[in-house]
Amino acid sequence: MTATSAGPVAAAPPGPAPARRGPTTSWLAARNPTVVLALLTALSVLTLFLIDPVGLAVLYAVLALGVLAATRLGPWRFLRAQLPFVAFGVGLLTVNALARPGEVVWPDLPVRVTAEGLTIGAALALRTLVIGVGAVAFVATVEPRRLMVSLVQHARVSPRYAYALLAGYRLLGVLPQQWRTITRAHAVRAPLRERGRRRGSPRLGVRALGRCAFTLLVTSVRSAERIAFALESRGLGSGPRTVWRPVALGWRDAGLVAVGVIVVVGVAVTVP
Repeated sequence: MTATSAGPVAAAPPGPAPARRGPTTSWLAARNPTVVLALLTALSVLTLFLIDPVGLAVLYAVLALGVLAATRLGPWRFLRAQLPFVAFGVGLLTVNALARPGEVVWPDLPVRVTAEGLTIGAALALRTLVIGVGAVAFVATVEPRRLMVSLVQHARVSPRYAYALLAGYRLLGVLPQQWRTITRAHAVRAPLRERGRRRGSPRLGVRALGRCAFTLLVTSVRSAERIAFALESRGLGSGPRTVWRPVALGWRDAGLVAVGVIVVVGVAVTVP
């Protein structure tokens, strides 16, 4: 009878690590960008026919809650994104309240405030806020590449115009970095500020900043020219083309359109 010695058991090779989930997108970001753009355009047009501040306020509240629920902005980011529209709306309200003729609301004030001006100014301000909600949701959730592909695929936009817009958008995105590079290059040769007996940071005057702006303009024009040649060499618009990573159009997009129509019609009908 032979005895077998139990040696050290070799450990099994580790299996593949569990796949890590990528960043989850919001519900609105997964929708077709052409549908979202069409809804934003329709919303902007429909607000032109709403003149009642109460109806516009209700529409703004409903849209704000919907955007917070369908995106991942969060309340604070949403409020910060609304600040420019709030400032513009306050300006509209102030100008109309002080400049429009009508019945004076507060005769004792040193300025003339009319009821008609307050009503029209409030309506214009709320229109701005409603459009601002849609614009914030669009910018926060729509990816430029998916938008251009969707416009070519579903809206039948010519690839020549769609990809030219995408290239221009990408070019605008690199302008801040180019500006920093150019100003730093000019600052190397700029004179230093005198701080007592010690020299301080480089000084760029108005003329130096003008030279930087001209350099940025020339660089941008040359980049646009190279992009135009690259787009022409690919034969955009010369015939039917396939798309890389097509954007789907499904029943959830139809549901988004239905919800948008129901909300707008419901507010217009229920609010006098």
